[in-house]
Amino acid sequence: MGMLKEFKEFAVKGNLVDIAIGFVMGAAFKQVVTSFTAGIVSPLIGLVFKADFRDLKYVVTEGVADATGKVSGEVAILYGDFLTNVIDFIIVAFVMFMVIKGINATKKKEEAAAPAPPAGPSQEDLLAEIRDLLAKK
Repeated sequence: MGMLKEFKEFAVKGNLVDIAIGFVMGAAFKQVVTSFTAGIVSPLIGLVFKADFRDLKYVVTEGVADATGKVSGEVAILYGDFLTNVIDFIIVAFVMFMVIKGINATKKKEEAAAPAPPAGPSQEDLLAEIRDLLAKK
């Protein structure tokens, strides 16, 4: 029963909820970045290569086209798709870096704004008080 109680405290405390929210938001953000890369970045880069960027590939072995025009047996390295995924990753990583940097800056400001603890008497003050108390006796 102790482990169940500990897990409940962990889940309710917010760590698990924060992780779940971050995961869902990250997945949704990944979709936005993927559509940005596929719809905007890839066509612009494709202008340079005079082809759809995602369809760039190096054919190792030519395939055979059947009567319907479908190619089968082709062996190719799909570097355009790979580069698109690398661009997606770089964009997501950069944005996550900026979000974390902003959060850390906010935390530092909160820590700096915390009031200093009230200053207590110094050692000299305490020693003087003890001396005075001993002198009265």
